[in-house]
Amino acid sequence: MTRPAARGAAPRAEVFDADIAGRMLDVGLLRRLLAWLAPERMRYLLSGVLVLVQAVAQVMLPVLLSIVVIDRVLMGETDSAVPDFGLVALTSALADATGTSLLFAACLLYGVVQIAVAVAGHWHRVTLADAVVRGLSRLRRDVFVHLIRQPAAFWDRVAVGRVTTRVTNDVEALYELLRSFGALVGEFVPFFVALSIMLAADVKLTLIMLAFAPVLGIMTFLFRRLTRNLYRAARQSVSLLNQTMQENLAGLTVVQLHGREGENLARYTAINETNRRNETRAQGIETVYGAVNSSLSDLAVAAVLWFGGLAAVVGDGSGEALTLGTLVLFTRYIDMLFQPIAALGDQYNLLFRAMASGERIFQALDWHIPVHRPARPAALPAHLAGRLSVDRLTFAYGEGVPVLRDVSLEVPAGTRLAIVGPTGSGKSTLVRLIARLYEPPAGSVRIDGVDVMDVDPAQLRRRLGFVLQDFHVFAGSILDNITLGDPEISRERAIEAAGAVGADTFIEALPEGFDTPLAERGRNLSQGQRQLLAFARVLATDPSLLILDEATANVDPETEALIQRALDRITEGRTSIIIAHRLATVADADRVLVLVNGEVEAIGTQTELLDRSPTFARLHAMQFREL
Repeated sequence: MTRPAARGAAPRAEVFDADIAGRMLDVGLLRRLLAWLAPERMRYLLSGVLVLVQAVAQVMLPVLLSIVVIDRVLMGETDSAVPDFGLVALTSALADATGTSLLFAACLLYGVVQIAVAVAGHWHRVTLADAVVRGLSRLRRDVFVHLIRQPAAFWDRVAVGRVTTRVTNDVEALYELLRSFGALVGEFVPFFVALSIMLAADVKLTLIMLAFAPVLGIMTFLFRRLTRNLYRAARQSVSLLNQTMQENLAGLTVVQLHGREGENLARYTAINETNRRNETRAQGIETVYGAVNSSLSDLAVAAVLWFGGLAAVVGDGSGEALTLGTLVLFTRYIDMLFQPIAALGDQYNLLFRAMASGERIFQALDWHIPVHRPARPAALPAHLAGRLSVDRLTFAYGEGVPVLRDVSLEVPAGTRLAIVGPTGSGKSTLVRLIARLYEPPAGSVRIDGVDVMDVDPAQLRRRLGFVLQDFHVFAGSILDNITLGDPEISRERAIEAAGAVGADTFIEALPEGFDTPLAERGRNLSQGQRQLLAFARVLATDPSLLILDEATANVDPETEALIQRALDRITEGRTSIIIAHRLATVADADRVLVLVNGEVEAIGTQTELLDRSPTFARLHAMQFREL
């Protein structure tokens, strides 16, 4: 039968793999990001309150120094255009309460306010970082869940390295953006508070200072535009360096056997030199920018001292002279006016990177390969007999040439079916269609009369047992790799399964037995031991239908004999489909299916196929002539 077309077309892989530059500010992206950050709103509120506390205390420090200490205590000034916010009265009260001088009380109050700045700032940063990490942790989890639920067709189109970057580096870039954004807020709050005080003290002098701000803003913008492309090129070259390093280390044996050390080193050196040039140019621009920034601040201080000094000596024309404390206050507030502008420039490149990272993350979340999901999944019987029926099955990867063409076969329950044929004949594709890792555009696969397309894929795969040529070992102990965290598989059942396939012999010889931790991808086990472990894993789940794809490949004859005995044990009493290139491994098969170019050439017993299948006869003659 023909499947109804799924809604929507599968996106192109090159779109997923494309390098996204990102926009300066994507409001829609930030709005989507709020969905993961919203649960931490109370922490953000607390962080905002702490920023205000820090900003107010930070602005009060120069007022204490200039208006209270210099003007009131040292100079005896009683009239100032700058509001003291009650600090003069507070200092007097503190001096009376402690029995100390006004100067000592002012210094003590200064220390208390400085501690308040430090505590509020630290508490704000910790609270903000905690809220951001919690939100992005949920985002990272949701991306991971979305990706592991993608069908096999997704991973045929997309490079795993690209996907890994989205879950790790891109989320980290968003963290840096949100954390620095909170810090930026902490810079701009003192900016506006200080600006208000300065305008109240002397409008003319404030405007003179503000005249430098646009110059600093323009210089910051120009310098950041210069470094943006350089930093992007540097990041790309670092990524290429890492890729080249990984390829060379992973294929080190091939590199050494073919004497490619010199050529590969030359390629790596060229990429490394490109990275060095980009980094050096960027750092050179950063050095010039730092000097310009510092010079503008010094020029602003000079302007304040000149014009403010004249006003302090001869007055501003209205008969009122600028106090010394007010002049000092303006010089202390220069950093509060310029620092946010410089900080905003520092975030310029980070904002571009974060926007690009956000686009890549949400592209991954929006990536959808259409999958047929039955509105009302059919229920599989409590116990599957394992009768398999394939009817006129046709399948192609993407829009290529069909890998399978009109394949039909019947496998009675409890039968051992071997599938043989030349490389590329569609053997592995057929078993993956049975497990619904792919969806056939035409034809059907039925188990005990139930179409697998009408069944929930997760429920179907619980009834199937897969043993692949490349057995994947996860981080953890041997026991963990047998049970895979399934609470229904007890330790006793896992040990019993290992004993049934003969894996207990080598496991018990290990230092910690079943609790022995395995190295990455099981490097501390041989190929044969990993295969026996794979059989133990399958047997522990007690599947109704067993599929073995080249399960005895790449092992020595002695280990193959052990695996063959394990194979006989796990296939006993259940429907089994065995893919093999070596006919000796399927000598006990009840029936053999011969696939050639995606089509069924013949199916029957091995004796029957010697007369009916030229391909099987040729394989039989070649392999057993060698024996």
